[in-house]
Amino acid sequence: MTKIAVLGAGSWGIAISILIKQNGHDVTLWEFFEEDYRTIQKLREHPDKLPGIKIPEAITVTNDAKQAVSDVDSLVLAIPSQFLRKTIKPIVPFLPTELGFVINLAKGIENNTLIRMSEVLLQELPERFHDKIATLSGPSHAEEVSRNIPTTVVVASDNIAIADKAQAVFSNNTMRVYTSTDLIGVELGGSLKNVVAIAAGIIYGLGLGDNTIGALITRGLAEMVRLGQKMGADPLTFSGLSGIGDLITTCTSRHSRNRYVGEQLGKGRKLNEILGSMKMIAEGVQTTQSAYQLARKFDVEMPITTEVYKILFEEKDVKTALYELMTRSPKPEIWS
Repeated sequence: MTKIAVLGAGSWGIAISILIKQNGHDVTLWEFFEEDYRTIQKLREHPDKLPGIKIPEAITVTNDAKQAVSDVDSLVLAIPSQFLRKTIKPIVPFLPTELGFVINLAKGIENNTLIRMSEVLLQELPERFHDKIATLSGPSHAEEVSRNIPTTVVVASDNIAIADKAQAVFSNNTMRVYTSTDLIGVELGGSLKNVVAIAAGIIYGLGLGDNTIGALITRGLAEMVRLGQKMGADPLTFSGLSGIGDLITTCTSRHSRNRYVGEQLGKGRKLNEILGSMKMIAEGVQTTQSAYQLARKFDVEMPITTEVYKILFEEKDVKTALYELMTRSPKPEIWS
């Protein structure tokens, strides 16, 4: 039995804690916000983030970071991407001498630095943990994982032994876990698909059809592959679970926060109003900024990402953005 701390008691943190506990491990779930911690302690669930899912009494829930991490074997980080750095930094002094693995669950690219979550961890964690870092990604809505609906994901690490170790911890008869050594591709796939999902939501909000969604997913994937290759990813990774698998799920699922944001934009609501009404974070909004800047940095043409950026941050009209995408200069389907 492994003693694991899950940092972040949002929907995914709760779902993964329950999964790990079901697999026979000792789990401590840490929540940063005092109000959310008290809600979970009182109700043994979070009605705003994962309603109807009870957290077993055998899972220790705490608001004390030192208590959560000082005596654990491994860490699972269920912290939204734009808050990962500021959350992990003050916890570092409490970490034990050894850790079996450090698994990131966030799907995003940090603003300003434009780096992936494993790179944030490399900067913030002591060097002794650098070869223990991995990211778990793929089509895995917490609402379904928490109900033991069959799900398949991928865990990636530069150190295959760590990916193998995480695979053993997370796998069971409803969670199938594959391994990968393409950490760049897996993290980019999980992050960039959220940008495309916002565009998908806009299509649904405008009341358009299946043809449009099919085209968007296909051409969105092409953008992901082009940027991924420039950044050192294996293009084949994007045909896997963290690429096309997660892209399809996030673009079409009612559970997708990013699709919801886009859908509301398509219906005419303003971004600030949409985000202010949400209980959870849609990581694709901030990741759109990073993706747009990465496209410019690496000189990669990403027209869908560019239009989503302009809609979110320059208040471009969604119908104008769609028209300009459709009337771009003709190209062959496969180009780089």
